[in-house]
Amino acid sequence: MSAGAITSSIDIAQVAIWLFWFFFAALIYYLHREDKREGYPLEDKNASPLSLVEGFPAMPAPKTYLLAHGGTLSVPREWTPGRPALSARESGPQDGDPIIPVGNPLLAGVGPGAWADRSDTPDLTLDGRPKIVPLRVDPEFGVVGEDPDPRGKPVLGADGEAGGTVVDLWVDRSEYIFRYLEVEAGNGRRVLVPMTFCRIAGDGTVRVRAVLGRHFADVPGLRHPDTITLLEEDKVAAYFGAGTLYATPDRQEPFM
Repeated sequence: MSAGAITSSIDIAQVAIWLFWFFFAALIYYLHREDKREGYPLEDKNASPLSLVEGFPAMPAPKTYLLAHGGTLSVPREWTPGRPALSARESGPQDGDPIIPVGNPLLAGVGPGAWADRSDTPDLTLDGRPKIVPLRVDPEFGVVGEDPDPRGKPVLGADGEAGGTVVDLWVDRSEYIFRYLEVEAGNGRRVLVPMTFCRIAGDGTVRVRAVLGRHFADVPGLRHPDTITLLEEDKVAAYFGAGTLYATPDRQEPFM
């Protein structure tokens, strides 16, 4: 057989492009299947009894991961029929109809106030210490002299009413930034306010436009006074996120 007899009848460029397309299709299939490890299986709320909605491709087999500070996590999680009760009602029968909060909308856990059921344990530093703590726990951190110190200053809501007084700041030991203000609310409870929702004036006075002054009393609390868990972080942030829409009736109206 003469040299090149095989390749002379094959378009190498065409073979290469088809191999690329097969590889690319397989990659998309794999990635789409892997992204179903979180949030799946879905439920068809209109089916009775509830049925699973997997779509194509089907969910992958559970995979177990080793966590950095001990323990394991398997995803996707095993499905159990039924959904957690929400403090809300659906405004219509169709999928995608708005969900309307029932009771205190800042605690309903829907819309901008929704949170993820993260681990109910504190986030940790590389050496295993709680990552976010108040300054009273770690005196190595403090407020720079050139910056205003909000401790002892009032916290004002969007209505200009005082919701409490700042008693401490919570620092992120890994990122070297302040994450929360600890506020003693008017009812005597100590609650956390995310720094991302705060504006601190030159005299240290804090303004939070997301909620009104009276709302600080109901911020979700902590199980331990000197640590915050991942789940608690989500609930605290969700409370103020919900305030951006539900704090006043006019915030729920369409923009003109």
